[in-house]
Amino acid sequence: MSFGRLAGKVALVTGGGSGIGKAVCKVFANEGASVAVLDVNGDSILKTAESLSRNHGNTHCAIPLDVTSQDQVKNSIKTAEETLGKKGDVLVNSAGIIRDNLLLKLTESQFDDVLNVNLKGTFLLAQEFARSLVEGDHKKPGSIINLSSIVGKTGNIGQTNYAASKAGVIGLTKTIALEFGKYNVRCNAVLPGFILTPMTEGIPDLIIEKLEGSIPLKRRGNPEEVANVCLFLASNESSYVTGTCLEVAGGLGV
Repeated sequence: MSFGRLAGKVALVTGGGSGIGKAVCKVFANEGASVAVLDVNGDSILKTAESLSRNHGNTHCAIPLDVTSQDQVKNSIKTAEETLGKKGDVLVNSAGIIRDNLLLKLTESQFDDVLNVNLKGTFLLAQEFARSLVEGDHKKPGSIINLSSIVGKTGNIGQTNYAASKAGVIGLTKTIALEFGKYNVRCNAVLPGFILTPMTEGIPDLIIEKLEGSIPLKRRGNPEEVANVCLFLASNESSYVTGTCLEVAGGLGV
């Protein structure tokens, strides 16, 4: 018998090759889910998939995906369903990029690149995943979890594009929750703060020290701390939670 809070569930996780997405894959697999690891980096998703627990009899797969391509999104969801043997129960949209610059120096391509991955990609995945749940003869409940950011609430110097994309994810999440509640498809957003990921590795020590000083808990968060919140939203423990924005930021932005 398989035990775990996600036993028997299929989860699709974008950005699964590194950082928060990779941590989500590991936490979900440890709790019994079969995981489709999705990322534009083919090598990284293979490594993630190979590292996942199979102690619950669960299976996993790695699927290369450019989240900005509607055709690839449709094909990846279909491939995950065929490979893992059933429709997905949970989608975690964790794929994201940064192209930081001050407003007056920000280029159009830097703005477009970030909006395309962080916001359009989240839209495309959520749309196709929701469609798979509510259309056809085999409707089923589901949970969509979108990774926003605390800067989508507060803004941040040098991140006009990133903050705008993550604020958009919040609006997208709340609207999906309103539209799909009648189908028992829940949609929530998670707002990480300053988390130890490859995205933050290049920040100079002096800036890190200053940033940590502004956080009430006085430290950066770990990807697993974000993943555990995603686990709650993916599990039946959050069966009456939809349209929410859960901050995992150590008090930053309060």
